Amino acid sequence: MLIVAFGASTSSTSINKILASYAAHLVQGAEVKVLDLNAYSVPIFSEDTEKEIGQAEGAKAFLAEIAQADALIISFAEHNGSYTAAYKNLFDWSSRIEREVYQNKPAVYLSTSPGPGGAGNVLAMAIGSATFFGAQLKSSLSIPSFYENFDLATGLFKEAELAEQLKQVIESLS
Repeated sequence: MLIVAFGASTSSTSINKILASYAAHLVQGAEVKVLDLNAYSVPIFSEDTEKEIGQAEGAKAFLAEIAQADALIISFAEHNGSYTAAYKNLFDWSSRIEREVYQNKPAVYLSTSPGPGGAGNVLAMAIGSATFFGAQLKSSLSIPSFYENFDLATGLFKEAELAEQLKQVIESLS
């Protein structure tokens, strides 16, 4: 089983990428590929640019990675209550090529933030639109106050209850 995981952010210190990677590695016996959204460069989406260049190469490469996956784990970063601009732009380009961006793959949606909201707003938006874009959403979880609940030095959760909740969410992919 190939799990493709990514944090919906281009930050080099993305806590959502850390969470997606951690979660993906909980799947027993799975091969894990963690994507870095910086590898899928696309211009700012507009119909004019699309007419000029056609399909953006970064979006085609992103869709090709998803096509290889048996399952997806996506952790959504939240900027001002919504998707990050970089993720939304890549998603927009991708959806112009393949409306069902997530290609009917089983998926787990996660989110986290440094604060107590755990990026819950963006997670709710992603959950609400999952079926429109070809995600077979199996489960989701928001992790509040990431730095208080996850030890970056050890790469483990400090809170056993949160670790168990995440494990149960990930088991929905089996």
